[in-house]
Formats: sequence, C-alpha cells, structure tokens
Amino acid sequence: MEKYYQLLKKNFNQKESVLTELINLEAISNLPKGTEHFVSDIHGEFHSFDHVLRTGSGSIREKVLEAFPHAETSEINSLCELIYYPELIISQLPSDFPLEKKNNWYISNLLTLLTIVRISGQKYTRSKVRKSLSPQFSYIIEELLTETNNLEQKQAYVDAIILKLIELEQIDDLIISLCYSIQRLVVDHLHVVGDIYDRGPKPDEIMDKLMTHHSVDIQWGNHDIIWLAAMAGSPLAMINVVRICARYGNLDIIEDRYGINIRPLVDFAMAHYEPLPVFAPHLDGRDLPEIAKIQANVVQQAAAMMQFKLEEQLIERRPEFSMTHRKMLSIIDYQTLSIQFDNQCYSLENFNPVTIQITNPTELTDDEQRIINKLLTNFQQSDKLKKHMDFLMAKGSMYLCYNGNLLFHGCIPLHSNGDLKALHIEGLTYFGKDLLDYYERQVRYAYQHPDVNTDLATDLLWYLWVGETSSLFGKMSMTTFERYFISDKKTHNEIKNPYYELRNDETICERLLVEFGLSPNGHIINGHTPVKEKKGESPIKAGGKMLVIDGGYAKGYQKTTGVAGYTLLSNSYGIQIATHMPFSGIEQALTNQEQQLSIRRLVEKVSERKTVKHTTIGQKIQQEIDDLTYVYHHYEQL
Repeated sequence: MEKYYQLLKKNFNQKESVLTELINLEAISNLPKGTEHFVSDIHGEFHSFDHVLRTGSGSIREKVLEAFPHAETSEINSLCELIYYPELIISQLPSDFPLEKKNNWYISNLLTLLTIVRISGQKYTRSKVRKSLSPQFSYIIEELLTETNNLEQKQAYVDAIILKLIELEQIDDLIISLCYSIQRLVVDHLHVVGDIYDRGPKPDEIMDKLMTHHSVDIQWGNHDIIWLAAMAGSPLAMINVVRICARYGNLDIIEDRYGINIRPLVDFAMAHYEPLPVFAPHLDGRDLPEIAKIQANVVQQAAAMMQFKLEEQLIERRPEFSMTHRKMLSIIDYQTLSIQFDNQCYSLENFNPVTIQITNPTELTDDEQRIINKLLTNFQQSDKLKKHMDFLMAKGSMYLCYNGNLLFHGCIPLHSNGDLKALHIEGLTYFGKDLLDYYERQVRYAYQHPDVNTDLATDLLWYLWVGETSSLFGKMSMTTFERYFISDKKTHNEIKNPYYELRNDETICERLLVEFGLSPNGHIINGHTPVKEKKGESPIKAGGKMLVIDGGYAKGYQKTTGVAGYTLLSNSYGIQIATHMPFSGIEQALTNQEQQLSIRRLVEKVSERKTVKHTTIGQKIQQEIDDLTYVYHHYEQL
C-alpha cells in the first residue's frame, strides 16, 4: 500500500497541489447528481431512438420550461424544435428573410440558448461544462456566458461579438454547437439495456450514434449477443443472423452497410428453394422490390435449414446444455414428412428437405459447408462490423450495478419457488450473480479467440440465445422449427422462466438486489419483454422495485403494446418513466411535441436531493479523497 501512495504522490509536485485536488474532489462530491437516461430494445429503429436522444425523453423540454416559466407554449415549442434539430430548423429559415429580421432572430435565439446552457450547467464544474462545448467555439461561448450575465453593462460588447459571427458566417455553426451542448448537459449518462440489433432496418446507425455519445454503457441483449457470437467465430450464430435479417427484409444491413458479400448464399437459395408464404419477410410497414422479397424468402429458408443442422451438431457435442429435445431433424419421418414429440404426431408443412441426407440429416452438404465457411470469413473481415462489435464489448456487460440499481436485459433464472436456477457445467455450478459473471467471462474469452468456433466458450454464446438457463433468453425452448413447419399453434408456445411472474413480488426483487451486492432499496431495470400497456400491464412492478422499459420501439410490437417504448429518467430529484407514442417522422413529432410523450409516471421522489457522493462515481471519488488525505498528511514521509 505504501508503494501505491508513493506512486500517487508523484502526480503532485508539492503538498499544496494535493490540497487543491482534495478541495476540488470534495466540492464535486456535493454537486447534484447528473441525469441518467435509460433505453432498451431499440431493435434497429434508428429514427425513433435518435429522436428520444435528442429530446432526452422530455428532459430538455423541462429544462426550457425551467429557464422560461412564463413563456407561451408556442415559444417553448419553437425553442425545443431548435434544440432538438438545429440544422433542420436553420435550413428552414425563409430565404427572403430581411437582413435586420434575420439578425434579430440569430441574436434572440443565441441569447436564449446561452441562458439554457447556463442553467443546464449549474450542477456541473466549469471544467465539465467546458468539455461539453465545441472546441471551435469554447472561448467565444465562455465569454458570452460570462458577459450575458451582466447584459445591461456590456450590451454593445455582446452585440459586437454576435454581429461579427454573423458577418463571418459562423453563427449557424455556433447555434448548432450550443444546441448539442444543451443535449449533452441535460443528460449526463445513457444506459442501453440491451437489444440494439434485429427487426428494424438501421442498427448500424444506432451503433454509430452510440459511438459518438459522451457517456454510455450497454447491457447485452439476446439480439446483441448473437451478432457478437458471429464475430467471435460461431458459424451457427452467423447463419442465424442472416436468417433473422432475411426474415425482416434487412439483408441490405449485411450486404450494403457492413459490406459482407452473401451472393453465394443468395444464388444457392434461389437455385434450391421456392418462395413460400410462411417465409415471407416481415416488413413492419416498409416495402421492398419484389425481387428483394423473393430473395429474402428463399435465403431465410436456406439459412434456417443450415441453422437447424448446425444446432443439432452443437447439441450433440454439448450434452451438458440439456438440449436433446431440440434435435428436430433427427426425429423426422422423411417418408411421411411428419414428426413426433410430446406423445403426438404432427405433419410438416412448408418443409423442403432438398439439402438433407436422410441417413445423416444434420450433415451440411458440400455446397452448404463452403457457403458457411466463406460467409463466416466475410463477417469477420468486415471492418465496420468489427468496429461496432469492439464497441459493444468495450461498453457492454451482462449486467451493471450502478447508483444502487441493477440493470440487465432479460432475467435472473429462477425456479418456481423463487430459488436461483443453476447451470451445471464442467463439474461446477453457477447461479445468480455468479452465473452472469461466468457467462461474461465466456463471452469475452470467445471474442478474444475468433479463430476457434467449436470450443465451449463459443458454443455458450449460442446457449445464451436459446438455453433454458440463459439470462438473456429466459424460456424453456425456442420454437423456431415449430413456427416454420407445424401449423398447430400450441407447439409454438415458449414457456417463460418463473422469473417473469416472480418479478412482480417485491420480496423476490429485494433478494435479487442483495444477491448482486446492492441495497434492497434499489431498483431492477429490465428490458426484453414488451409491456402490454394496451391490456393494462404496467412497466412499474413490485411496488416500484422492478422497472420494465421495453414498450415496443420495434413497429411489429406496437400493435401488441399499444405504445412505442418506455424510457427511464433518474435525476437528483428521483425517477420517472416516460411513455412514447409511435414515431412517424420528425415533422409529426415536432408538431405534436406534447403528445409524443403521453405519460410521465413518477416512480420515486427523494426527500433530499441526491448529490454525486450518493452515486457509483461518488464512491470512487471518496476513495480518491481518502487516498489523497493520507498522502497529504504523510507527504514528507512518502
């Protein structure tokens, strides 16, 4: 420990500088806690997600109202529009605007934005506010922030700065940078509670947006883990990614956006399969050219057949996964095209065994094997996909304990009596926190060894997609095979883990919080299962201990949920849930600003405003204070 203190001392060339840092850290600890923004289950819906980020789920509107409590609603709306979409609003200024009127618009809005920046930055250090400003304009903005506090004395000075910016055609960029500074100051940190990928058409743009965010963490969802698994070298996960993209008419994500050549698979599928209604792509209101629909249809069939074969091979080499009941190809009667399980015989419909060798139904044909090998290579050589998956690994985890709350995407596997459900593997038993820690170690190991594709770690990535004790899946079985080929819908049912019932119990939630080393007074924040608000279900469960914020970003879920997603806001005053209406474009969202966020449910209101010292970051700062205090008192002896 003494060596640690000696190393720490080297950062300070004199005792007084230690004192300065101690005072600085103590002051930061007593600032109000920043606002956390929680989102989940984005599923490729970039434009909805982008709008939610720009608005801060209503936080920015609240800050504008705080700054101008007596302003007319129309003025508030116009100001919010500018802050949300500054480039768009500036581009819509009339081209025949008289010069004096245009200059007045710039001056008025610039002064208004400076007021909001000042109010938004009140709970941060000057250093943090400075970091939120565009480097190009930081000096000018700081000067304007200071001088507009005493505008009566320096009106001419301020006007001169602004008019010179207009003359040099820099005013647009300055206003745009101020708007983005406000967005950054109002929301201090973003949590993404899983499922960035699949269903929607633009997950790559979501990833690009997240990579520019100033402060973000991600809890992996089941749809994220399958993309990570593909990059980690799992051919089974990779072909499943292709199948899902085909199912939702999104093959262009793979081909055009990630630059992955899937032409050999498309040609193979077109040669061996005919379009069938059950494989028609789910477009969620979008449209595709007819040829693209046909290709998505047959690619989905070809990918599904390869997936079922590879899955059975995995099940065979991993008896410890207890998935023998999912070896569907091996129990088919290929003479009658029927299958028997659960003491009942079912006819197979839409089932084309053109690539199946009856004596060995799980073996890939030579063509299929070549396609799988080439596709996996193409996936792993995509620079853009690698960049996105690296970011998912760097910012992601199976769960997160943050500011007294527990964040994870799916579930903590439980038995019906509330006991923790265990995974038994390699002679060891894992459950609860240890189980999720074990999964995370395996994910990271598999990702670090992408050239190995049949080891336990890589196979466990698939188990996280479909396994009974997976915290990301949370069901007994995934019935993809039955949904494609058996018409009897009772075979499509996927039995959920008891967690999804038990999470309504406050005692169970408190036990889970304690299991992860947290106070029972915290909250569990969950995604994964759409909340059916339309049927009276609430996202607030277990007396407020459990908050489920998957309300249906994906358009396909909205007819079931009745809403377009939930987001959660946690600031120094408490926690709120915002309910979002379906996003139909920027123009409509701006026209109906007040209706876009229909409900703000108060989950918790604190009696005393929370400060940084009450947060996870505050705990780290306190440790620094303790260490520096020791260094200060023993400076001469170290």
